[in-house]
Amino acid sequence: MAMVNIGTVMKVNTQIQTHQKQKIMKTINIKRFGFAFGLTAAILYLGCVILMVTMGHDGSVKFFNSLLHGLDTSSIIRMQIPWWEALIGIAETFIISWLIGACIALFYNVSAKK
Repeated sequence: MAMVNIGTVMKVNTQIQTHQKQKIMKTINIKRFGFAFGLTAAILYLGCVILMVTMGHDGSVKFFNSLLHGLDTSSIIRMQIPWWEALIGIAETFIISWLIGACIALFYNVSAKK
């Protein structure tokens, strides 16, 4: 009867587990990445809402003008937005961003297989 060295078996088992982990890391979960993208965009949308409520029209114009390299946003910033319209905006932002994140993960996974 052959003797099995426990150290060798453990080493092989560790190598197999490492190889399996490396194989798993080569793809991105499409739904989770889409959700992370969507949630991040929704949080940024809420940040914009909070910024506009606290800073008012003039402060919002100054902030977005500096963010957009001097593009004049005074004619497009609207301060009187109903709450239901803001909720629709958050939902739309989440959905569009989820789709963008899912596409990025899909494209990455397809290119990683090659």
